[in-house]
Amino acid sequence: MLPADLGRALIVILLWGLNFVVIKIGLDGLPPMLLGATRFTLAAIPAVFFIRRPKVPLRWLLAYGMTISFGQFAFLFSAMDNGMPAGLASLALQSQAFFTLLLAAALIGEKVRAHNLIGLLVAAAGLLFIGLHSGTSMTLTGLALTLCAALMWACGNIITKRVGQVDLTALVVWGSLVPPLPFFAMSLWLEGPARITQALTQISGSSIFALIYLAFGATLLGYGLWSRLLSRYPAGQVAPFSMLVPVIGLSSAALLLGESLSALQLVGTALVMGGLVINVFGGRLGRSSAQALTTASVSDSSQPMMRNASARD
Repeated sequence: MLPADLGRALIVILLWGLNFVVIKIGLDGLPPMLLGATRFTLAAIPAVFFIRRPKVPLRWLLAYGMTISFGQFAFLFSAMDNGMPAGLASLALQSQAFFTLLLAAALIGEKVRAHNLIGLLVAAAGLLFIGLHSGTSMTLTGLALTLCAALMWACGNIITKRVGQVDLTALVVWGSLVPPLPFFAMSLWLEGPARITQALTQISGSSIFALIYLAFGATLLGYGLWSRLLSRYPAGQVAPFSMLVPVIGLSSAALLLGESLSALQLVGTALVMGGLVINVFGGRLGRSSAQALTTASVSDSSQPMMRNASARD
């Protein structure tokens, strides 16, 4: 990867990793459903007037917007409003990789390899460790809602697979037109007109910063750079960078929000990260080991032949 593109990848990971701290800041001034509505309104408008609609059937565009945009962030914002720490949210959300794996196997017939199952079991054990230490630092409700967000992200991934090759930035922008209405409807129902009016009329500078960051930084700039990388390099070379997101999420939450993990949660965090590593790199390591064994066996079998030839000489 060229140094400039490596820099772009690191910018994306930084944007997405800090995203969770910024969400916490946004939730201090805006209720979760209203935060979602305003975030995606800003992400869609005025960008839709400058970016051509992707060549995607309307039903798939709606499905994408309702899962990866509305569903994911409705659950994630609610989770973080109900006791899910920013750092652990960045980690638990990565379970989308395993939900995607299972959904792809069940719905579109993709094969599940042995290393995928091992990674899934290791990460599940890590989430269990984290869940067992819920309390003042984290609630089970927050963890459950975060896992629901990961499932919605995975559903959006399957929809993206069904759509095929498409401009990812255009898909994100036009998909952002879908969630504002359901977000506003949920806000009216759950948060009420009085709270909406108060939040918007008394909006703070930190809430405005959070909205700008989430809409233009994490969404438009982040996905724009990411799609550029995917257009230049194989997905297998780009996707592993996303594993750095929870590293940035956990460290930034510790530095900026003062979040800390218990010993049990640290063990769980290590297991989840280990499961992700096995899921991404396990196949390559297995192939490398098999090639090494094959090379060694060929070398061993050729040695008697060489000795016999030497004896004849």
